[in-house]
Amino acid sequence: MGDWFHRNITEPGKLPLLLALLAFVVTFLVTRVITRLIRAGRGPFRNVESSGGVHIHHVVPGVVLTLVGGFGAVAGGRHGVGSGLAAVVFGIGAGLVLDEFALILHLDDVYWTEEGRKSVEMVVLTAAVVGLLLLGFSPFGVDGLSDDEVQGRGTALATIGVNFTFALVALGKGKARTALFGAIVPLVALIGAVRLARPGSLWARRFYARRPRARARARLRAYRHDRRWSGPARHLQNWLGGTPDPTPPKPPDARR
Repeated sequence: MGDWFHRNITEPGKLPLLLALLAFVVTFLVTRVITRLIRAGRGPFRNVESSGGVHIHHVVPGVVLTLVGGFGAVAGGRHGVGSGLAAVVFGIGAGLVLDEFALILHLDDVYWTEEGRKSVEMVVLTAAVVGLLLLGFSPFGVDGLSDDEVQGRGTALATIGVNFTFALVALGKGKARTALFGAIVPLVALIGAVRLARPGSLWARRFYARRPRARARARLRAYRHDRRWSGPARHLQNWLGGTPDPTPPKPPDARR
């Protein structure tokens, strides 16, 4: 354990990354606790509003802290107390920003709606990817190369190119999460690249247009996958971020 910590955490750049990840996760969890208390009308916390009555979302201080931490990290280098402090500030800012990722995406206050689940999903994905980098994984399989292979440009470029292709194919098949993790762990990208595409994906529209059996198999597999995993995923998102407000029923068509 001590040897792993020395190799993966104390090497240059890893300790600030660890501090940034911890600050990011803690900030997200604390922010969600506070917003859920505000939503329930409990505790001393209230929404922050400007003198003009404009609700100030926490993405605003998050952007400021992200900029301060990012520029501080660039100016402070990878060592010393300043680097660690900049990493913590950056992690706090990133946690505040991604907690309202859905608001930025939709340009609307969708925090407690179904669309707001994208914020929780983005935070989980970001934490998972940063965690993999912290554990020593490198994008596109570079971590699997020996020192001699890294020195040989041909081998390194071929490894990166193949793994990048697998990740790109997985993305084209509508498997964004698989492509993202596959960029860090190449075997994941390979699995996503060889399996059926999601219905409606770019790959399915291009290569399944004249293959009705392939389209049917893709729809059946997507249905089974979603039925199996959508429930647990929703429970996890509700546990982390709170249950969204119920969707109001659509008004009846006035023409009827």
